[in-house]
Amino acid sequence: MTPRQLGLASWAALLLLHLLWHSWLAPPLNGSPLLALVLTVGPLLLPLFALRRSVGRALLWVGILGLFYFCHGVVAAWSEPRVRLLALTEILLCLALIAALGWGARGYKRPPRH
Repeated sequence: MTPRQLGLASWAALLLLHLLWHSWLAPPLNGSPLLALVLTVGPLLLPLFALRRSVGRALLWVGILGLFYFCHGVVAAWSEPRVRLLALTEILLCLALIAALGWGARGYKRPPRH
């Protein structure tokens, strides 16, 4: 599996996780599931606009967003026992995404500026 494939798979899995999490597996107890979906799935859909131009650029944006989802997973795992397994899955997917981006950028050299 290439870094790009791992990144795309992690992104897709993170998107699917949040769709299932907030709509079916553990909808919010004190709020609207629709609002939770908009706030968690919406940002993951934004890099689709960059996907037309460059997969690498879209993955970069997903990686930046992944840092926020990592923080969300840590907070949810720490504070909500009911969703701990889902939150730990979110943390692992974010780590895989960030690792894929680092792995893919390892040999990258910027072209010289003139």
